Amino acid sequence: MAKTASNSSAAAPAESGDSAPLPDNYEAAQAELEALVARMEGGSLSLEESLAAYRRGAALVAFCQQQLEKVEQQVRVLDGETLKPLPMNTAGTAATESGDDL
Repeated sequence: MAKTASNSSAAAPAESGDSAPLPDNYEAAQAELEALVARMEGGSLSLEESLAAYRRGAALVAFCQQQLEKVEQQVRVLDGETLKPLPMNTAGTAATESGDDL
């Protein structure tokens, strides 16, 4: 029975990593993910630890994808892909909605 208790206590840190808060930034998430993959590839994790590591890795991948999407959106805005051209009036100049030339 003591062996079972030690196995579950060893799995607890990996399982708590599943519910651990996500990193503050992309770089930290990527570093944690790389370390997690290295541990998993090392083959020293139990089945429960591997499952918890997989869940944490999936959460980190989703976080990284979300961060990349945010940055891509910002780049699109900066590049002008999402900006709509101003409608042209009959004189061929850009028309403003309020009439102010701000």
